[in-house]
Amino acid sequence: MIKIERLHKKFGKNQVLRGIDLEIEKPGIIAVLGPNGSGKTTLIKSILGMVIPDKGSISIQESLIKKKWRYRERIQYLPQIANFPGNLRVRELIKMIKDLRQQESDDKSLISLFELEPFLDKKLTTLSGGTKQKVNIVLTFMFNAPLVILDEPTSGLDPLSLISLKKLISNERKKGKTILITSHIMQFVEEVADNVIYLLEGAIHFNGTIDELKNRTNQTSVEHAVAAITKGTNV
Repeated sequence: MIKIERLHKKFGKNQVLRGIDLEIEKPGIIAVLGPNGSGKTTLIKSILGMVIPDKGSISIQESLIKKKWRYRERIQYLPQIANFPGNLRVRELIKMIKDLRQQESDDKSLISLFELEPFLDKKLTTLSGGTKQKVNIVLTFMFNAPLVILDEPTSGLDPLSLISLKKLISNERKKGKTILITSHIMQFVEEVADNVIYLLEGAIHFNGTIDELKNRTNQTSVEHAVAAITKGTNV
């Protein structure tokens, strides 16, 4: 599905990605973790074509993405911060995105899942952060694609909505999709992820299952295992 070879990226004097090699062949849920400034966002944006690497290559479904754009039709992407036009109503935004994508969509079931019916005719500028995030989730999942990228998907969600999100992600996994998730909520990661990729200072320091991560660090939780890797102990 995704193959990354010797990926480098520098912003000014700051080397953000340092020769990353990564291959994701099987469907499943992969958590991309690391502290702030570790290169997570740059890696994700490189896959999306929003950042152009200085060196290296990225292939999706065995096709190089450099100087191409149609491959993005095979990606569902949830940005960490969704900057919606505040003057639009929720219903209008959903229709606009559907008109732009011109693809089969499943917005009605998602609207029901996240109980957004009372907000459809409200302007986006009036919505709370949590409700905007639910709109963000609907826009992401209403189209079908084999690769899903979720950047901090739990941001602002109440407990009931978080349960709905986990159910949704699980259902997408059952469809044979590859799902990349970035999150600072380790309990969420432990509940949903199959594998963990841990970035530190632009390099991959761990790539394996949740159990392998715990065993390698001699820890009983993802939170403490990640802390151990960050401190450079027991690894």
